[in-house]
Formats: sequence, structure tokens, C-alpha cells
Amino acid sequence: MVEDYWGCSKKLLSDMKFLENLKAFDKDNIPPANIKKIREKFIDNPEFQPSIIKNVSSACEGLCKWVRAMEVYERVAKVVAPKKERLKGAEGELAVQMAMLAVKRAELKEVEDRLQALNDTFEAMNKKKGELEANIELCSQKLIRAEKLIGGLGGEKDRWTEAARLLGIRYTNLTGDVLLSSGMVAYLGAFTVDYRVECQKDWHMLCQRKKIPCSEEFTLSNTLGNPVMIRAWQIAGLPVDSFSMDNGIIVSNSRRWPLMIDPQGQANKWIKNMEKANKLAVIKLSDGNYVRTLENAIQFGTPILLENIGEELDAVLEPVLLRQTFKQQGVEYMKLGENIVEYSKDFLFYMTTGLRNPHYLPEIAVKVCLLNFMITPLGLQDQLLGIVAAKEKPELEEKKNQLILESAANNKQLKEIETKILEILSSEGNILEDETAIKVLSSSKVLSEEISEKQKIASITEKEIDNTRMGYRPVAEHSSILFFCISELANIEPMYQYSLTWFINLYVQSIADSLKSEDLQIRIKNIVEHFTVSTYNNVCRSLFEKDKLLFSLLLTVGIMQGKDQVDDEVWRFLLTGGIALDNPHPNPAPEWLSDKSWSEIVRASKLKNLIGLFEHVQDNITKWKKIYDSGKPDKEQLPDNWKDVKGMDRMVVLRCFRPDKLIPAVQDFIADNMGRTYIEPPTFDLAGSYKDSNCCSPLIFVLSPGSDPTAGLLKFADDLGMGGNKTQTISLGQGQGPIAATMIDEALKEGSWVVLQNCHLATSWMPALEKICEEIIIPETTKPTFRLWLTSYPSDKFPVSILQNGVKMTNEPPKGLRANLLRSYLSDPISNPSFFSSSKKQEVWQKLLFGLCFFHALVQERRNFGPLGWNIPYEFNESDLRISMRQIQMDLVVQEGYRLSEGDLYYVPLHGPYETYIDYVRNLPISADPGVFGLHSNADITKDNQETNQLLSGVLLTLPRQSGGGAKSPQEIVDELAADILSKIPADFDMAMVIKKYPVVYEESMNTVLRQELIRFNRYTAFASCDPLQSLTQVRWRSSLVNIGKALKGQVVMSAELENVFKSMLLGKVPAMWAAKSYPSLKPLGSYVLDFLARLHFLQDWIDNGPPTVFWLSGFYFTQSFLTGVSQNFARKYTVPIDYIGFEFEVTKQETEMEQKPEDGAYVKGLFLEGARWDREKMVIGESYPKILFDPLPIIWLKPGEMSKFLHENIYVCPVYKTSARRGTLSTTGHSTNYVLPIELPSDKPEKHWINRGVACLCQLDD
Repeated sequence: MVEDYWGCSKKLLSDMKFLENLKAFDKDNIPPANIKKIREKFIDNPEFQPSIIKNVSSACEGLCKWVRAMEVYERVAKVVAPKKERLKGAEGELAVQMAMLAVKRAELKEVEDRLQALNDTFEAMNKKKGELEANIELCSQKLIRAEKLIGGLGGEKDRWTEAARLLGIRYTNLTGDVLLSSGMVAYLGAFTVDYRVECQKDWHMLCQRKKIPCSEEFTLSNTLGNPVMIRAWQIAGLPVDSFSMDNGIIVSNSRRWPLMIDPQGQANKWIKNMEKANKLAVIKLSDGNYVRTLENAIQFGTPILLENIGEELDAVLEPVLLRQTFKQQGVEYMKLGENIVEYSKDFLFYMTTGLRNPHYLPEIAVKVCLLNFMITPLGLQDQLLGIVAAKEKPELEEKKNQLILESAANNKQLKEIETKILEILSSEGNILEDETAIKVLSSSKVLSEEISEKQKIASITEKEIDNTRMGYRPVAEHSSILFFCISELANIEPMYQYSLTWFINLYVQSIADSLKSEDLQIRIKNIVEHFTVSTYNNVCRSLFEKDKLLFSLLLTVGIMQGKDQVDDEVWRFLLTGGIALDNPHPNPAPEWLSDKSWSEIVRASKLKNLIGLFEHVQDNITKWKKIYDSGKPDKEQLPDNWKDVKGMDRMVVLRCFRPDKLIPAVQDFIADNMGRTYIEPPTFDLAGSYKDSNCCSPLIFVLSPGSDPTAGLLKFADDLGMGGNKTQTISLGQGQGPIAATMIDEALKEGSWVVLQNCHLATSWMPALEKICEEIIIPETTKPTFRLWLTSYPSDKFPVSILQNGVKMTNEPPKGLRANLLRSYLSDPISNPSFFSSSKKQEVWQKLLFGLCFFHALVQERRNFGPLGWNIPYEFNESDLRISMRQIQMDLVVQEGYRLSEGDLYYVPLHGPYETYIDYVRNLPISADPGVFGLHSNADITKDNQETNQLLSGVLLTLPRQSGGGAKSPQEIVDELAADILSKIPADFDMAMVIKKYPVVYEESMNTVLRQELIRFNRYTAFASCDPLQSLTQVRWRSSLVNIGKALKGQVVMSAELENVFKSMLLGKVPAMWAAKSYPSLKPLGSYVLDFLARLHFLQDWIDNGPPTVFWLSGFYFTQSFLTGVSQNFARKYTVPIDYIGFEFEVTKQETEMEQKPEDGAYVKGLFLEGARWDREKMVIGESYPKILFDPLPIIWLKPGEMSKFLHENIYVCPVYKTSARRGTLSTTGHSTNYVLPIELPSDKPEKHWINRGVACLCQLDD
């Protein structure tokens, strides 16, 4: 039966502390009866399981678990309780034992601590002993190393102390030195050595004034130069002078790629040698694949040289010049055209141009580092000295070169040693403890001593060699002067180009060919004389006749300047006549002494050796007139104390009085200083030129009007067995280039000749020809018999490299009537007997032939008289003569002894054999009288003046603009001159007032003429124009004068136009920018300004006082408008169509003034008659007086009338020109820029007489 516990259970459960009681139940003291009952009835009861009770009640489940836990606890407690008791007793015992143990352990610890302390002390003592022993050993080693170190570096103490001191100073001065160096690298590369030095000096002084620390003696090489590197450059071919050294430093330090102006090829040679080991690639813009080569160099980091560039660069180079790179995935790239290439940091880009004076636009100049690599005198002297020493003393020169190489290697090694020593000394730690460092230092010392010893021996040897070499220095200095004289010739004609290689080859040849001598001074004299003559002869054959004397003068003066025998101020005066606007001293003899001559005499009196000249002339007019009247004033003795004046000073005096005789004076000057050889140029020698050539050097004929070398060349080819199909000729022109190239290809294989005529007509094909000459005509592929012959008129488009590497020749018509006739008779075809005797009518034929040759010579020789001979000197060359000979169909000469000119000297010889004509021609005078040409004897003076002006102008083109001696600087001269001119120019004309005072009226066309003239002059002188288009096109005279002053002070940019104004003013010439918009004028600057002011005064007088009684015809800007105005007034007055109206001309007896105006027409003055004079007694045109080249005409009455009623009897129709040039161009108005109108002058001689005389009227003279 199941017991019922519900009642007691409810009671128990209802107890509020039931749970508390359970938690606080005394589990250690459960009554045994209770526990027994629980075990019997419940524990083993399968239904008294928590899992089963859980199904009924979770609270009951908890009670079940609690009861079971109590039962387990009670069961365990019975077993554990005795054990606990025993444990407690054992623990008490243990505590007693442990207390005893602790006492023992404390005693033991004390003993152990004492033992450890003793051990530690022992160990410390042992360690200290070891350290002391090690220190003793180290100190011993240090002592040994210190001895080695002191021995090794002790001798260097002074040097290193001094080096440290200098480095300290350099460190202090670094700011200013780097500033100056940066300025030089950035800005001065393109300038000449003189300007660089001047600019550097100014900057240096500025730094010192601004208290910027800098070296006392600043040089770019000291600041940025590496001596070892510089020596390596010089071994590679960089000239040794400081200018070239600075160029090398700028190339290596500039951030921009260098573009080197290199006409002599020095930079090219240096770059090629320096970068040879680095796989340098050389390209030209004319190469088809140059971009591909450039891409490869950029990608693989190799250097590249772009040579022979012009004034423009290909746009594809833009990213290279600007270094326009970009990064992709950490790799640097550059876009070149359409291609993207990887950019290597090792890539180097060099550019060179062979142009002497290129003008690069700013957009190119800012992208490159422009460098002037033109060779300097010092650099050339060193090269020439090396050559002559090598030829004369080859063993010494070889030893010298070996020493240079050894010295460079030694210096490099010393530098490396110093660097190594510095690295060791500056490393961390005690150097005495580093055995390796001591060994390095010791070995370095030994090596250093060996090198220093070698250097001492080398220095002594080098000094000995240098002393021997320096004995030949006069040769090098003299030869250097010759080269710079030659190099300036290109300023005269673009074809006068000579390479340094050509010059050096000639120099070497002269050293070999000149007379040998054991006496050094005699040997030097022989080399100098031989080389000077050789240079003169070789250069002369490529010069026109007009420039041969000029070259001799340049050589003479250049050599004298080298010896300091020339006063630069006198030399400049001889060439320019000085520059001034006013002459305060009145002309003492205006009847024979021109105002120009008198002004020059006054200016010449300021020269050192001519002080007091003009006063002497004033007081001794008669004595000086003898010089003026003399037939040979260059041979006359100067009066009184002036008889001792010699050389250049005497030529200055002659220039003032008789400039027409300056040429013979120059010849005498050259002969006195150099010898007659230099005024007797060698004759044309085709065989000699051919001998000097080779298969790879073209032969170039530089043509002049009247010359045609083809016939002579073909005959020469026949003589050498190269005639017929072995010589191919082609005249270049449009489309002929490819044909010529094919001809050259065939001739190269066959070894024949090719003649390319008229290269100046195929300028677009010239680059292709240059490429052929450089790349195709090379020794490896060219047969020795091949020759390329070229003919060309002077052209600046002709390739410079061909000119420099070729053999140039000129073959002008001979000078003089006799020489011209003789040449015609000694040349093919007349010299060919079969041709000379070809006609059946021998007598008539030979007379015709002589007449034609005489006419040919006459036509050519008249050109020497300038516009007096022919207004436009058209050609009549040898080809024309030969064709005319073959086409004679008319009987020109049938009369026996027919006279060809006035007098009995020139006539057609009597009929006879060929030799008769040759003999007759040989007996003619060398210099023909102007009468032969129908000219007055004064024409010789005109011709001589023209030759003098041509000579002096040519020399001026070759000179630098610096003035020497104690004279003012060019800047000061121009600044003062500009200020002087500005002060004289009046204010612009008041057009508003003029329009009001002189309105446009039908009856008076002169009002319109006046207004138009004033507008033209205002435009010419104005600061600026109201019209924006005019401000771009009109010359602003006053503006340019103001701006040149500002440019000289650095306030505005010195543009190319202002530079031209500066140069022209310095030479006393009218600037091109003025002349381009000016009325025609050939006057020098001073006369031009005075003439210009006179014109302004003439117009101002007209404004103030009304139309003048006599019009100054020369004073008009546009003369034709005045003539139209006169015609228009007459046409309107008499209602006659203006097309029917012309002028009759009445020369009056009044010279300058008339009391009243004419009824019709106008009085004019200001004309000069050239080639004749006005006979004031007979009132006709007459022969000129001796030495009076121009005769001012009296006042002329322009009488308008109907042309149909004019008689035109006994007159000479005399052309009127604005200037003596007598030629102009057709302007937009339909009028010539020079020709004005024809005037009819009464004459008692046939008109053809005056036509032959070349008589004309000029509105103004040239001075």
C-alpha cells in the first residue's frame, strides 16, 4: 500500500521558509533512522528517479535530486570523516618538521651566498685580467698601426690641411659661385668668348656689391669642373682653351639637351670620340629612319647625335627636347610621334649645326641649351701647334701625347685614392682598430708616392717638351690669324665656305713642302711664308675678282693686328669715314672740295696721328689742291709735315681727298707689308684644281655674270681622255634632280664624270645632293676616276658641307678690254684653226668675227662702270658669243681699218692670218680708256669710286662690331647718335591745320599734293599709327630711335630689327627697316638725316608761306604726284584731257631763285647731271669738266602743253632718276620706284653720243 504524505506535504510546502530550510539543512548530522528509511524505501525504488518524476512535476524532480544528493553525501561523509581527522594530525606534525627545515635552509642559503660571492669576485678578477691582457695587445697593435698611419699620412698633413682650408673658403663662397655658374649655364652658352667674359665680370661685381659671398677669381671650371673629366674630354678632342672647357661643363650640367653651333666640326668630333664607347648613334633630319634610331636610343639608354640641323627642328622631337615622360605601373615612358617607348634615364641627346650664325626662334631656343662652339684663336693655336710639333719633332709630340694620357690616368688614380682615404677616415669607429683600413691607407700612400714621383718626372719632361714646342708657336699664331681671316669671307658671299679640316690639310701640306732648315727661326719663316702663299692661292681661286684684293687686305691687316701694328680706330675710320651729322667748320674750298670730303677731313683730325689736319688744310688750300688734281695722288708726297704720314694714316688722308685712288693705295699698302705676290692673284688653273681634287670631293664652279665654264671643262675632259660618253652633263631645274641622281649612280660604277649645271635653280634638291655627297660618294664605293662637277651662282641655299669639302673655282670674264679680246681669240672655237678658216669669204668673215668679239668685250666691260655703263647689267656670256659667231648672217664690217672708237687705237685689223689678230690684241693697252666705251674720262673716277666702296663695304661685312683703342664703345656711339638725330627731328605736321589752310579745291591740285606728302612723312616719322594695320607695316623712324636707346639700356628687348638698326648706325648706314619704307636714297646715315631734315623744312616752309616759287623736285617723297598735280592744274585751267598733256623743258639762267611763279607749269630745281654738264654759255648739254662728276642744273621750267604740238628738235631725251642706282621696281601705283620722267635738254651733238656717255639726271647724290 502506498503511504499518503499529502497532508504533511501540504503543510511542509506551505512553509514560507521551506527553501531556506532546505539550503540550511544540517547534512553532516542526518539521523541514521531517517537515512536507513530513505535507502530502503526510496533509493532503490525505480520510480524514485528524477527523470521519471520530471514527467509529473519539476518541483518534485528537484526534491528527488535533493534527497538523493543528501543520501550520497551522508554515505561519503562516513568514509571521509576519519580520514580528515588523521589528515589534521599529520598536518600538525608536518608544520613542526617544516619549521625546522626552514631554519636549516636559511643556514644553507647563507653559506651558498657567501660561496657565490667568492666565485663572482674570482670570475670578475679573471675577466679583468683578460681585458687588461687584451688591452695591452690592442695598444701594442694600435701603436704599430698609429706608427704606420703617421708614416702613411704624415707627409700629407700640409696638403690636406691646406685642402681643408680651401674647402672651407669654397664652402663659404659656394652661394655666389653656384649662382654665377647657374647664370652661365642657363644664359651664356650661345655667346662669344668676349661677351661671356664681360657678362661674367659684370655679374661677379654685382655679387660683390650685393655682399653675396663668392670667389675672388671666379671661373666655371673651378666651381663645376672636374679636372679628371675635363682632361678626358680634351683627350677626346675638346679644344684646350677655357671657352671650350666651359662649353663642355655647360653640356654636362645643363638640364636641357645641348644644341651646339659648330661650323668647324669641333663639337661633332668631340662628341663622337667621347661617346664612341657608349654606342653613339649619329643621325640627320634628312635620314629616312632617324626616328626609329632615336626610339631605340631612348629605349636602351644610349647616346645619340643629331648633326647638320638647320634653323628649324622637326615637331617629332618636341617630347624629347621637353623630356615629356609619363609613368605607367612604375615604368617611365615617352610618346614619340604615334609610338610609345620606354624611357631610359641613361639616354643622352646631342645636336649640332654647321651654320655659322643661325637664328633660332624663341620657341626653339627655350627648349634647348644653345652653345657657341665656334673655335677660338687660342683653341686653334693649340691644335696647330700640336700639328707642327708632330710633323717637325714627331718623337717629342708622341712623348707629349703619351705623357698627357699617363698624366690623365695618374690624376684619375690619385683622385680615386683620395676618395678612398676620405671614405676610410670618415667611417665610424676608431681607425686604429681597423687593420684592413690601415693596409688600404698604407698601400694608397705607396701608390700615391709612386704616382706623385711619376708626375714630377712627367712635369719636368712635359716642360722640356713644351719649351721645344713653344719654339713653333709663331707658326701656330700666324696660321690661326689666317684661318679667322678666311672664315669671315662667308659674310661677303655665301659660297665662300672653308672647313677647318681643309685648312688643316693645307697647313700639313705646307709644313711638308716648305724649305727645311736646321735653324729654327729660318724654318719658322719658311713655313709661315709658304703657308701664307699657299692659303692665298687656294682661297683666291675660289673668289670673284672683286674680292681678291679685299682678301689680300684682310690678310695684311689681320697679320698686322696679330703683331699689334694696327690702330683699330684708324682702321675703322678708313672703312667708314667716321660718323657725324653736323660739321661746324665751313668748307674752305667748295669749288673743288666736296662737303663730304671736308666733313671726313674734320673727323679724321681727331685721329691720333692726324691731329691738326683740317686746320692745315684750311690754311694751305693750294698745296692740298695739288694732291686733289694729281693724276696719281696715291704716289704724291703730302705737303709740309704731313709728308711723314705713312701706311693706314696716309690711306685715310687719301680717302678724304681722292677716294677713287684708294684701290692703288691699298695695293701699295699690301705690297709694302706682304709683298707683290698678294696683289697678283693666280690665274685660273683648271688642271691645278683637278689635281687637288679626289673622287669624293666635288669640283664647284662659282658662276658670275658672263662666265660659262662648260666649254672649257668639256675640252679639258677630252684632253684627259674623259670626253664623249665618259662625261654626262645636265642642267638642273624642276624635275631634273632624280635624273641627276641616276647619272651619279651610273658614273660611280663606271668611274666617269658628271656635270650638274646651275645648281642654284634646284634649291629644293640640294639637300638630296648633300646626302648623295656624304653617304653615297664615299671611297669604298667610288672609282678613283669619278668626278662630280657642279656649277652654281652664289646661293645661300647651296649646301655648306659640299662647299667646305669641295674644290671651289671662279672663272670670270677677264678684266679689261684687251684681256677680254685675247681670251676670246685664245679660247675655243676661234683658237681652232678649222673654225677660224671655215668661211669661204675669209676677209669678211674674220672682220665680222673681230667686230663681234670686240662688241662682246665692250658689253662686258661697260658693266664695270655701274649704272653709267648699264642700268641693269644683263649677261652676255661666252655661250652667247659662241652662238653669235655661228649665226653671223649679216655683214657688220666691210670697211678696211674700220675704227671701233674715237681715235686711231681701236680698229678692225687688216685681213691676215690668225696670229695677226692675236698680235694686234696683245699690243692694245692693258687698261682701256673710257672713250672706247663711248664714256667720258670721268667714268674712270666713277668706276674707281665704285670699286673703292665695294672694297670697303666688303671688309666691313667681315669685321666684328667692337671698336678698339680708347674710342667710345659701340653702345655709346649709337646711343649718342640716336639722341642727336631725335633732337633734330621736328614734331609731326599738324594735319588738321593744313587741311583747314589748304583745302581740296578744283583749281589748285598742289593743295592735295602737299597734304599727301605730309601724310607720307608723318607716317615715316611717327611714334605709332592710329591704324592698327599700319602700326604693323609702317616704319616708325622716331620710334625705332627711341627704342634703340631703351634696348641699349636693357629697358626693352633688342629685337632683330633693332639689332639691324644698331649695326647700321654703327657703320654710318641707313638701317634696312628705314630704307624699306623710305623714299629711295643711297646716302650714308649722316647725309641721309640732313637730307631728310631739309625735306621736312621744305614742306614746313610751304605750309607757313604758301606754295614756293621754285619747287625742290628732289624734296618730294613721291615725285610723280607733284608732276601729276602740275599737269592737272593745266588740264583743268584749259579744259584739255590730261592724257594729251606732256611737258616741255626750258633750262633757265637762274640757279636757285625766281622772282615769281610762271603763268603755267612750275619751276623746279635740285637736279644733277651725270655724265655731262650744262653749258651755261651755249645753253646746251656739254662735255663734263675733268673730275667734276656731277653738275647741278639751273632752275628748269616745266611747261605743260599738248604733246602733239611739241617739236623735239636738237634735243637729248635725258632720263631723270631719284638715285644714281638708276634702277628700281614697279610699285603698286604703276610707277617705277626710281625712274621719274624724261626731260628734253638742248644738244648740239647727236643723241646717241649722250646715250653712249650714259648721261642722266639725278634727284640726289650719294653723299
